[in-house]
Amino acid sequence: MIRVGVLGATGAVGQRFVQLLARHPWFEIAALTASERSAGKRYGDVVNWRLDVPFPEEIADIPVRPTDVKNLSDVDLVFSALPAEVAGPVETACAQAGLAVCSNASSHRMDPLVPLVIPEVNPDHLALIDAQRDAGRDGFIVTNPNCSTIIMCLSLAPLRKFGWTDVRVATMQAISGAGFQGVPAMGIYDNVIPFIGAEEQKMETESLKIMGSLDGTSVRPAPFRVSASCHRVPVLDGHTMAVWVDIGETPERVKKAFMEFSPPVSGLPMLPEKPVLLLGEQDRPQPRLDRNRGNGMTVTVGRVREGIRYVALGHNTIRGAAGASVLNAELICKEKYL
Repeated sequence: MIRVGVLGATGAVGQRFVQLLARHPWFEIAALTASERSAGKRYGDVVNWRLDVPFPEEIADIPVRPTDVKNLSDVDLVFSALPAEVAGPVETACAQAGLAVCSNASSHRMDPLVPLVIPEVNPDHLALIDAQRDAGRDGFIVTNPNCSTIIMCLSLAPLRKFGWTDVRVATMQAISGAGFQGVPAMGIYDNVIPFIGAEEQKMETESLKIMGSLDGTSVRPAPFRVSASCHRVPVLDGHTMAVWVDIGETPERVKKAFMEFSPPVSGLPMLPEKPVLLLGEQDRPQPRLDRNRGNGMTVTVGRVREGIRYVALGHNTIRGAAGASVLNAELICKEKYL
């Protein structure tokens, strides 16, 4: 078993990490960090568990540590659920100290030497770990994309063989994406908020790095444009998005590509049987009915029409956050980087 820590273990994404790691076959939770006011207390006493699954009682007695690299000498890998405004220097310090860092934060996603990985899309980008080590770092940082970007890029992966130059996307994003304190109830009930800070920029830039080509020690951005419009809607979990791609193929050929998609990786515990699942009903996918497919790791697609136009859906805090980061860590282990 590989001993791991979770940075920011009491927040929305931190709780997802704890849930997914509590009974993981490869990883053992050895450290949980949070704010100074929680340090020294039992995790079970300080966490306000709000997930829709039971609290893993076997984790309750682990003492919470302050989020500082000097408190992480007994782990090999840390998962970062820290907010972006504090994640950058903490993650850098951990990597400099020799730790593997799998981060959900945006701080290092666009760093040229940091892989921005979706295992089913660009597993070869993990080779940038070698570039980090060649640059003098004992450990390394690997990031997963923004939640909406993951869902869109995974849905595009089966269509790569067709090629395109322009992607347009309109998202309908769940309130859990803003964290426990992110959206006031009076602001979202009976409402749609047509703005999510920096979300559109993330979708438009991260996608080009993920689907770009690895060229030695750098990634050449993918040669297409992404135009995004992001909206917060009164859904608890599950980001839905309408996608337009200028592919000159029939809907039938695109549906066949979705159905035949086989990822370039295998043998990873978090990898779903079908990373991309095509639904045939005219009114699917829907967040309440389809977000938990593949234990929350499957992206469902449907309503494929001329254009090409389709709808994609994924669980934002599992496929789009903690689950994506754990899957990255599994790939890191399988590829012997740890």
